[in-house]
Amino acid sequence: MRRVSQPPKPIAFGLRSLRLGLVWGVLLCIGCTSPRQWVANGFKVGPNYQTPCAPVTHDWIDADDKRVLDDPVQGADWWATSFNDPVLNELVAEAYNQNLTVQQAGARIMQARALRQIAIGGLFPQQQALGASYSHNLTTGAGFDRHFSSWSGSFGLAWEVDFWGRYRRAVEAADADLDAAVFEYGDVVVTLVADVAATYIDIRTLQTRLELVKLNVENQRQTYDITEIRFKNGESSEVDVQQAKSSLVQTEALVPQVETTLRQSQNQLCVLLGMPPEEILELLGPGKIPTVKSEIALGIPAASLLQRPDVRRAERQLAAQSALIGVAESDLYPHITLSGTVGRRGNQFKELFRSGSGFGSVGPSLDWNILNYGRILGDIEFQEARFQELLVVYQQSVLVANQEAEDAIVQFLKSQELLRLQLEAAEAADKTNELITLQYAEGEEIDFNRVFNVQNTKTQQEVAAATAKGNVAQGVVAIYRSLGGGWPSPYLGQPLGVTPEPAGEEIEPPAGEEIPIDEVLENPVDEIPNNRVDPLMLEPMND
Repeated sequence: MRRVSQPPKPIAFGLRSLRLGLVWGVLLCIGCTSPRQWVANGFKVGPNYQTPCAPVTHDWIDADDKRVLDDPVQGADWWATSFNDPVLNELVAEAYNQNLTVQQAGARIMQARALRQIAIGGLFPQQQALGASYSHNLTTGAGFDRHFSSWSGSFGLAWEVDFWGRYRRAVEAADADLDAAVFEYGDVVVTLVADVAATYIDIRTLQTRLELVKLNVENQRQTYDITEIRFKNGESSEVDVQQAKSSLVQTEALVPQVETTLRQSQNQLCVLLGMPPEEILELLGPGKIPTVKSEIALGIPAASLLQRPDVRRAERQLAAQSALIGVAESDLYPHITLSGTVGRRGNQFKELFRSGSGFGSVGPSLDWNILNYGRILGDIEFQEARFQELLVVYQQSVLVANQEAEDAIVQFLKSQELLRLQLEAAEAADKTNELITLQYAEGEEIDFNRVFNVQNTKTQQEVAAATAKGNVAQGVVAIYRSLGGGWPSPYLGQPLGVTPEPAGEEIEPPAGEEIPIDEVLENPVDEIPNNRVDPLMLEPMND
């Protein structure tokens, strides 16, 4: 008998290899990730994210200025160390605790955390179903009716194996979105602290300006009275009287203007504190325009700017988008699902617990969207284009941060120079006014136009000097705003409804290192009393 030989095993192995090769060939043709890259990515399709380069200068434009220090920025509680103002410290603490915009940002963190939990849930069986049913049935035949019941209970689940990293990429995206929400919260805090400090400086500056204007009103009123006396005595003309009245009324008109701006600043501060607008000047107490040191530590641009929370938020949004590319690409490949169902059934309830009433099934299934008409590829292209957009957004945020920092630095440095000039001008105008008013009061023959101009100049120069001092302090605020000062916040971890302790300790600036504005500019506002403001009630409370 002739034996018929069986096909050799190498041929069978070759056929299996051919089938596998065809499958991998199809995947390589339609997919975006090679098998080697898929393995290197931890069995995930799509790109692995890497933080991109950002356009940052090596040094500040004014780095050679002796007032610009390259020491690391200590900006967590910059308002306390820069201004040494206990009232401002209390206001910042209250704003952090009560500001509604901060609470909105906190709620968005909670939302992002919940979405992350949803994404993590995708790593486990995506479908679980527990079902039970009962029915009473009736069948009719030739001359008889049959009644019977049907009981059943079952549990089933389906688990799509994360073979291509679809769900792991979704978790990556959710993690990055949560980080972005945290940094968005940080950006809100940075803005809030800077706005509170800037508004507070505005209020103190306007208070000083208002007092200066009122003092000049009294000065010009005395001149007007002298002019009337001299007119009655025939020593001056009515033109001088009317000119003196015009100067007086013109200066008086500045009072409601400054008061209007002051009230608006108070209203803004109230909203920042999370409270309805109300009159708070008496509650804040008197105070001077904050005095600051002429030097400031800025660190190096790369270390300072890239830590801004808005810049880090943009980078985290980019990372989330990178993961979404992998999620979209996973739709190109077959989805393998393991599913199973177990249950029991019977015609009576007690039969559910008898042997033989159980049933079940288990097995894999494959779902592959092969005729998608370009929809999946279009989605991948969209996610990649979105990634390119967010990459530019991130790089642009770094450029804008650099611009804001440089703008703030030059404002701080040049406002000091402007302040010194304004102080000299205000001092000269005050001295000139003192001399010419004395001469005019003693009856000397002086053209009243000169008196008129000198008194108006005094008012303008003193108000300008007060504004210049406020601008120096605003320059500090602008610098720390541009560097992300106030984040991480020293108040993190404080529960809502509990007033956090003010950050920082009161420090006495070393002699010779601060701008000596109070030694030159007459400031009628009293020193800050030895009390503090309860940020919950905004009422004076003794230490």
